[in-house]
Amino acid sequence: MRRALAAILIFLSVGLAPGTDQRLTKVDKSSQRITASALDDPAARKGMLRFVRGWRLESPNPAFGGFSALAIVGPDRFQLASDGGYGARLTLPPGGRVEDALIAPLPSPGRRANKKSAGDFEAMAFDRASGVTWVALEGRNQVWRFDAALARVESRAVLPKPRWPVNSGPEAMVRLADGRTLIFSEDASDDPRGRAALLFAGDPAVPGARATRFVYADEGKGLVSDAAALPDGRILLVHRKLGLRPVFTTILAIADPADIRPGGVIRSRAIGRVPAPLAENYEGAAVEVRGGRTFLWLVSDDNFNSWQRSLLIEFELVGLPRRQSPRTADSKKAAP
Repeated sequence: MRRALAAILIFLSVGLAPGTDQRLTKVDKSSQRITASALDDPAARKGMLRFVRGWRLESPNPAFGGFSALAIVGPDRFQLASDGGYGARLTLPPGGRVEDALIAPLPSPGRRANKKSAGDFEAMAFDRASGVTWVALEGRNQVWRFDAALARVESRAVLPKPRWPVNSGPEAMVRLADGRTLIFSEDASDDPRGRAALLFAGDPAVPGARATRFVYADEGKGLVSDAAALPDGRILLVHRKLGLRPVFTTILAIADPADIRPGGVIRSRAIGRVPAPLAENYEGAAVEVRGGRTFLWLVSDDNFNSWQRSLLIEFELVGLPRRQSPRTADSKKAAP
């Protein structure tokens, strides 16, 4: 019975329920109003996470929600992408009054079919210098690159074969400072050591772009739901575990791209988890540096369910372990 209940929870929680896309196409989605209700401080620091602030986001526009990707595109300016094919941009100053909001479908290279896979945006990367946005589509196993105005698809490419399963494909994407791009699958694996991932030397939206294959071993932390680059070159990984109390547990960890080798395995170090009062289905992450301090933003996917919430929360990352040089790490591995 417990196993059956867990399966039902997974079905209801991770992905739109049957008929959702049809529902969204039959209602008025013209409203651009978004409100933000402040969340209480959970009053408990979890690992290396210090809660700063957070809001519950709501809109009368029924297309608003289902957020699976997040980017910071300017001061207090956020860009969201949903697995229902829509995006949103909003400015949210510390006072919590939403400004300059926009809710609209993200561009598609052709006529979008009325099904979730046509706009199943699960990951996003943003380049502040050019304003260009990349999105990864789980159902299609593709990466698209949008122009700065989010008006058209500049380029798109299918991920290198073998194809990842439709419901276990690209879930997290990180653009590193040197221009390389990391893409993690949600649960694709033909390797007992872990789940499939890719490292692109350049733009993954260019047809024919080659990638280095490797494996990520989560070591019990859960499935990767997003990732973000840290200022020291490492990456922060967001993991999601499903249960009963709470339904969602979010575990955060740090991994080092310097550990990636063709066909090899990389691991991560846990740094904390989202406190229980803020437990939700977090699928989007972005890192911001202000005044020499590092902050993590998370956005949750409400799956268009009435019992879930679209939360946008901020933590300061404090006391993170220092990055080891490859020589130091190798010497520790070789020590008896």
